[in-house]
Amino acid sequence: MPQPLPPEDRYQAESEIAAGQVRPVKRIYSFLFVFPTLLALWVVFSGRFDAFHLTLGVISCALVAFFSGDLLFPRAPNPRQTLVMWLRFPAYLPWLMWQIILANLHVLRLVFHPRMRQLIDPHIIHFRSELKSEMALVAFANSITLTPGTITVRCSPDGDMAVHAIDQDCAEALPGEMERRVAHAFGED
Repeated sequence: MPQPLPPEDRYQAESEIAAGQVRPVKRIYSFLFVFPTLLALWVVFSGRFDAFHLTLGVISCALVAFFSGDLLFPRAPNPRQTLVMWLRFPAYLPWLMWQIILANLHVLRLVFHPRMRQLIDPHIIHFRSELKSEMALVAFANSITLTPGTITVRCSPDGDMAVHAIDQDCAEALPGEMERRVAHAFGED
């Protein structure tokens, strides 16, 4: 049975985490997840398969993953949750694209409506998101901003959000279905 850390070691571990320092084991997990992802993107987007470009890609991706891999994953990624996210998030994207199209049509209707001045009612709404992970909160905040008629003004790590909405219809839709779908995509449902 593992022994608990003595108070002075526990204090140092907590202060390292608070200071943003990541233990080497966690850095390795982050590196092992970020490096292949970046390398796959490099190969797909470069379109070059000769030795020079592949070597340049491996070196570049290794440097970026080493120096900033723990920024994307400050804690060691949970393999199960990461797999769930990689399988579910692509299914979220078509729904988001459809919402962007619908929001574009809504804003187009507002702009060309004869009573535009009466229909547009800009205001900021505040709500607390039920999402837990920072990645899910960032995806939710960006999804809101990508949807015309709404802009995320503030998103705190504990889920407090402020969103500017162009009219009452846009404001009533938040957090709603989009938050539920982001939670499902990140395995938080």
